Amino acid sequence: MSKVYRELQGVGAKAMRLALIASVVMVMLIISACGNSGNSGGNSSSAAGGTDTASATDSGNAAKSSVPAVLNYGFIGANKLNLPGGAEGWGFYKGIIQEELKKYGVTEVKLTSFPNGPDQTESLISGRLDFGSLGDTPAIIAYAGGAKTRIIGQGSAHTVGYLIAKKDGPKTVKDLEGKTIATQKGSFMHRYLVGLLKEEGVTDYKLVHMLIPDATAALARGDIDATTNNGVLALKQIAAGYPLLDDSSKHPNLLGSSVTVVSEDYLAKFPDFAKVWNEAREKALADLKQHEDEYYQFLAEIGDTTPEIAKQANPISDLKDTAFSDDGLALLEGTKNFLVEEKLAKKDFKISDWQLK
Repeated sequence: MSKVYRELQGVGAKAMRLALIASVVMVMLIISACGNSGNSGGNSSSAAGGTDTASATDSGNAAKSSVPAVLNYGFIGANKLNLPGGAEGWGFYKGIIQEELKKYGVTEVKLTSFPNGPDQTESLISGRLDFGSLGDTPAIIAYAGGAKTRIIGQGSAHTVGYLIAKKDGPKTVKDLEGKTIATQKGSFMHRYLVGLLKEEGVTDYKLVHMLIPDATAALARGDIDATTNNGVLALKQIAAGYPLLDDSSKHPNLLGSSVTVVSEDYLAKFPDFAKVWNEAREKALADLKQHEDEYYQFLAEIGDTTPEIAKQANPISDLKDTAFSDDGLALLEGTKNFLVEEKLAKKDFKISDWQLK
């Protein structure tokens, strides 16, 4: 009995030790669970923070990924560099604008030149372009006609139009009474010409639509009595002996301006585009001002001329350093009112409704 008792006693002691161990393990598990619960709350907050960060990143990436990788930009004037002038052209030439746009997912900018503003606005309306820079008159006419565009900047408010006569032809603006004059209909020069003739009281004239190369050739042949021109090409004509009858620098209300417009379809894909574009342009302009000689050499390449003539035709002082200015907006308002009066624009509208700040 004593042996059985001892064996039972041993079994009991062993059972007690096992029970004690089990109790300790259970306590440790409970403590661990409590600790993990606390840590889980912290990790959850961190994970929530991480999830929130990831969500924000995903959201940012989603917004970025919604921006088309290719941006289609139009400008006026074909040249061997396939670039516009101004801060926009310089920014593309130096890669400043491309670098800024890359931050938002734009990996390629396709630039397309057009002979005139009306052709460019047609491409913008049809969706072949996302945005572009052009003269104010065709941009206003297009918007008044129902084009779904917004104006996001006015790069210059001092575009000069020239009225040039054939050799041994008219000597004054009044001499154009009963004569044939060529211009690019729907361009800022068209607006300048009609406004000038009205101011001078010339009412009997024939107006024909011609692009500048065609008008230049027609003037040389004597097929027309006068034509409008601008920039380097106008200065070349004058230097070649063609009489200058007038230029719009003498009529501040008839100056042209260069505007940048974007389609509403593209803004729906890239809502912050106006801000991004204008900041990129401002960076390009700041760089341009640090390299004036190089800039005029760049313009000379575009215009197939000398830096001196490029400087005369397109001085840096004409470039605006902000998207909009009071004098520029006043010029836009005057141009719009004139186009509505002359029934060149289909309907009146508020510039502020068109403007995207």
